[in-house]
Amino acid sequence: MTREEKSQVIEELTAQLADNTNIYLADISGLNAGNTSDLRRACYKANVKLNVVKNTLLTKAMEASDKDFGDLPSVLKGNTSVMYSETGNAPAKVIKNFRKKSDKPLLKGAFIEEAIYIGDDQLDMLVDIKSKEELIGEIVTLLQSPAKNVISALKSGGGTLAGIIKTLSEK
Repeated sequence: MTREEKSQVIEELTAQLADNTNIYLADISGLNAGNTSDLRRACYKANVKLNVVKNTLLTKAMEASDKDFGDLPSVLKGNTSVMYSETGNAPAKVIKNFRKKSDKPLLKGAFIEEAIYIGDDQLDMLVDIKSKEELIGEIVTLLQSPAKNVISALKSGGGTLAGIIKTLSEK
């Protein structure tokens, strides 16, 4: 690879890092061609982009980026794949589901909405992260709940009151 090609790849990586708020670093070494193809297919279905990158080029792209990646460049050893996603927990779900069949991919680290997670032990916590849409749905449900309770209480109370009045008038 020439210097010009390397600088072009670094620029492209820097642009991808700037465009995405959810970035996962995973180790997919040891997967055969069929398993790698299955992983790529699973990523595509989950709307996750998967790219294999050189560690040195990714480190330089992280340094050139406006974002603060903290200790994330320290995990760039060995084989590294970058996963980009709109949803914070989508790559974690793909990794967890894929590991039911295989012991790879291993999570090296993640950068999610300015937060940094390092290590494969963080995977279960990352799966449980709720997306923006899920949080908004929960808030709307919580806000609707008291109003529904009041309306149902009024309806049930009205029926009881009418029944009492009817019974009293019949006597």
